[in-house]
Amino acid sequence: MASHSRRRSPHERRTVLISAAVAAVVLVISLFVAFRPDGGGDDGRGAAASVAGTRVTESPTAPGRKPSTASPSPSASPTASARTTKPAPTATTPKARPPAEPAPQKASGAAPLAGRIKPGATYRGVATLYDAGNGDGACSYGPSDDLMIAAMNTTDYEVSKACGASVLVRAADGATVTVRITNECPLPCAPGQLDLSAQAFAKLADPSRGRIPITWSLLSPGKPDTLSVRYKTGSSQYWCGIQVLGHRNPLARLEVRTGGGWTRLTRTEYNYFLSEQGGGCGGAIRITDIYGERLTVDGIALRPNVVQPTRVQFAGH
Repeated sequence: MASHSRRRSPHERRTVLISAAVAAVVLVISLFVAFRPDGGGDDGRGAAASVAGTRVTESPTAPGRKPSTASPSPSASPTASARTTKPAPTATTPKARPPAEPAPQKASGAAPLAGRIKPGATYRGVATLYDAGNGDGACSYGPSDDLMIAAMNTTDYEVSKACGASVLVRAADGATVTVRITNECPLPCAPGQLDLSAQAFAKLADPSRGRIPITWSLLSPGKPDTLSVRYKTGSSQYWCGIQVLGHRNPLARLEVRTGGGWTRLTRTEYNYFLSEQGGGCGGAIRITDIYGERLTVDGIALRPNVVQPTRVQFAGH
């Protein structure tokens, strides 16, 4: 038996078409709203943007505070966690003042009896200048025609241990001069500082500069004359002071032969070795340099203030 289907009237068909059209319009509007680039209206929390698939929210500017307009420099270094940067080496170790201690760059360890000034080491400081007059100074060597001399600061002078040392001095521009330590430069001369004679300073720079940075190191001069010995004015068999002149290397000690063997004498800041009880005065003398070499001198008469040459000299280094 055939089925019967109900046919819609023209009015019903119009109603269905209108409803479908309205629904389509609503759907289009909804899709448009849903897919707007800003995802909706500004809700006061800031705009959002899609960057490389990551959603980044820009914080609003705090009241009363201007946003930063600075941008990173293209040459900015990575953070410390990404890379450790080593500081570039410097030619010197600059300081606002000379270091409290002269800092040796390299020590040879070849002079076991050396004091503060060691061979094979380079020291930094400043050079100043003074009127050396006739060349005499705290080391009590007396007048000299050789004015390539210097006064050592009190710290490195070390109770006259620096007396007679030959020192190579170098200016920042490479100019050099060799001087002999004959004097002491008291405070405010700082460790590392050398007070040069005006003649020696002029070998490095114009004396009008007055003060220049330097480095310096100990020398063992080549082919010097033999050394000499002098007894201090007032010396006798009951008390004497003994001085050594013209020694190639700095002295470490001086001993005299007494009934009990060799007796070491105390060195004064004016560069004499004293036998305050007279022991050994007028007898054999044993001299030791900072390298440990010993020289024995006999036959030196107890003649105060007379320079008596010997036939010996320390080896070069």
